[in-house]
Amino acid sequence: MNRIFLDVHALQTVPPSNLNRDDTGSPKTAVYGGVPRARVSSQAWKRAIRTYFKDEHLLDPAELGVRTKKVVELLADRITGLDACVAQETALTLADEVIKAAGIKTEVPKRKADQAKKEAGPAPAPESKYLVFLSSRQLDGLARLALEGAADITAFLKAKENKARAKELADTRHSVDIALFGRMVADVADINVDAAVQVGHALSVHRVDTESDYYTAVDDENTDEETGAGMIGTVDFNSATLYRYAALGVHQLAANLGQGLREDEPRTEPVRRAVDAFVQAFVSSLPTGKINTFGHHTQPDAVIVRLRATRPISYVAAFEDPVRSDGGGHLREAADRLAAYAADVERAYGDPETTRTWVLRVGSATGKLAELGTETGTQRELTAAVAQAVAERLEKPA
Repeated sequence: MNRIFLDVHALQTVPPSNLNRDDTGSPKTAVYGGVPRARVSSQAWKRAIRTYFKDEHLLDPAELGVRTKKVVELLADRITGLDACVAQETALTLADEVIKAAGIKTEVPKRKADQAKKEAGPAPAPESKYLVFLSSRQLDGLARLALEGAADITAFLKAKENKARAKELADTRHSVDIALFGRMVADVADINVDAAVQVGHALSVHRVDTESDYYTAVDDENTDEETGAGMIGTVDFNSATLYRYAALGVHQLAANLGQGLREDEPRTEPVRRAVDAFVQAFVSSLPTGKINTFGHHTQPDAVIVRLRATRPISYVAAFEDPVRSDGGGHLREAADRLAAYAADVERAYGDPETTRTWVLRVGSATGKLAELGTETGTQRELTAAVAQAVAERLEKPA
């Protein structure tokens, strides 16, 4: 298969906010170009994207996965869902054995075991030692395997072919989010999944200084004679125009999805659907750190999507020299710089014969970005056009 990459770039202005906190509660930062910048980690935005898939119903639940330590309980629920006659305790035993047969180690957390013993309650379910990412279809397959050997699950899984089936079921028919973001299983490296998406840390295009908001809360039941606050504290924040970037290896996504999520559709359809959902979620998702405090609900001011056959290219170096505001904000200068730098990079390193570009933008400050490619009027037009172009590129012979 030909190598196909999708670069997604965005400029997004956020007001005073604390989207992604460090261990002290302050907004994350990084030094770039010799000055401190606001930073939102790739992990925070990937989490927001995965949540957006589910919350906005961009994909069918069967096309998504679950990342949890409580994988035994999750599988036990699938088992009882398939056969209501199976007791919960039995289902937990079946689930635990099948999970271990797939190569994932489980144990009852000591804290929960001690608590159950103290309260003379039922023994808690085993958990994996780390987060395990499994697709809905993988869980269904493992549940059916457990029921097949329910009469004597230990003997059933001692058979090499059945143990191999457990591992195969955990390593095929991946969900879209597993195919996009990958999976690492410490105990079973051979069922790891290489991520198709690389997400850059979002950085402010300008220098940022962290500020603190001093707040007080008054007791509603205080009388006039009772002065003072019931609670006082501070919360750190900053505001920024962020440059965001992600690179999607479409060929890797197609390989991870395999033959697709449905038997009655062409190979390109699940990839087209996944790309559509990813671009939409990347554009509109938003980390929710301190969102009730700051209400930082914004959309990107501009989005650039490039479909290319050469290697991915970030345009973050356009802002290595930080944008300096002269009292008129940062967005216009950032958009002008991005337009100029992107054009220069593509002239030097790009391949115009195999590269397609789409632009979605808002307002006059982003006007120069329209020169980079085909301008789309709405987000829906953008994602549909990009996804269709990807499907067409996949259909071309290698």
